[in-house]
Amino acid sequence: MIPAVSYRPCDPPTSFALLSGVHCHSTHDAIGTCWPQSLSNTLAVLPCPAFLTDVKYHHGHVSRECFSNATWASWVNYTGCKPDLEFLEEEEFHYKVALIINYLGHCLSLLALATAFVLFAGLRSIRCLRNIIHWNLVGTFILRNTAWFLLNFIDHHVHTANKPWCRMIVTFYNYFLLTNFFWMFAEGCYLHTVVVMTYSSNKLRKWLFFCLGWGIPCPIIVAWALCKFYYDNDECWLKRVTSKPIDYIYQCSIMLVLVINFMFFFNIVRILMTKLRASTTSETIQYRKAVKATMVLLPLLGITHLLFFINPGEDLTSQVVFVYFNSILQSLQGFFVSVFYCFLNGEVRSAVRKRWHLWQDEHRLRARLTRATSMPTSPSHLSFHTQPQAYGLRVSSSTSSPHHTDRPLPLIRAL
Repeated sequence: MIPAVSYRPCDPPTSFALLSGVHCHSTHDAIGTCWPQSLSNTLAVLPCPAFLTDVKYHHGHVSRECFSNATWASWVNYTGCKPDLEFLEEEEFHYKVALIINYLGHCLSLLALATAFVLFAGLRSIRCLRNIIHWNLVGTFILRNTAWFLLNFIDHHVHTANKPWCRMIVTFYNYFLLTNFFWMFAEGCYLHTVVVMTYSSNKLRKWLFFCLGWGIPCPIIVAWALCKFYYDNDECWLKRVTSKPIDYIYQCSIMLVLVINFMFFFNIVRILMTKLRASTTSETIQYRKAVKATMVLLPLLGITHLLFFINPGEDLTSQVVFVYFNSILQSLQGFFVSVFYCFLNGEVRSAVRKRWHLWQDEHRLRARLTRATSMPTSPSHLSFHTQPQAYGLRVSSSTSSPHHTDRPLPLIRAL
């Protein structure tokens, strides 16, 4: 039995005539089924809805009683609705495939992110403010992907039990999600400051960007966590249907940051296309590359959060397309960030190339020194038969010919 809540009147079908006398008014229940006006002391019967709680139903009936005082029963009988088992099996198969895609994508992203993080940490020659911002952005994605794996390893019974440590992991995951977009916002602020406002990057302070990327998300997530604790403290704070208004606390922050970033980059592109088109300095070229990377990443990161506000529909095809599209984009975000901000970064590639050539030169020199030290260079290492010839000693032998005279032997030129 499912409780019925009257939200708004609904128009009765044409088969129902307007009733006079004592009757229950038309209304919608919590599921969304429209109950037309019915006479008191009667049982209204309707076909089951095509979809009920995202499950397809193909036959059965639902009933609701209209009392003598012209009020609907608070409970609606949906027990007669039978689910479509073939639909459930197909839907379960697609969700399992989507879960595998998520795991593979997050593993690939984590591997790429770890490689990019090590490169930014080890290449001190490229450690400027722009690359420090890239480095922190990569770090936030590593933390977010790690939290995602922790969330998916939590058992369903733990969600139901609403353990405090489970709620803590969800809180940290949402915090790292926010830091992703605020560090992307830091990318936009940096480029907008040095390109549009023509402010020297040497005068910018790192602590301002650290406060923007790591600090501002803190009060937003604290406010979200407090609202969840007092108004929706259930299922490890992962429930979406009733908690959507609370989730808007951080989701709207993300959307606001994305909108501001889009405004920044449209302005940056305008400046690069007009004033700085003829400039060929290395700094301007780096700004152009950074703008191109960010303009590609912003839609990729933004689309996944626009999907948060989109209803995929009730038919299976729409849900499958939505799930696959969302799984691919969500799981590969870290990979895209690593590729555009690190692996395709000209400064990083040049520094890695120099390190590789330096290592090769050191390896060759070490090999030459090893071979040189292993060559025989002292008399003690020479063989008995080569010592007289090598040092031009006079050789006398009692067994030599009587006509043989002692004479010095020539030195070996190689020594």
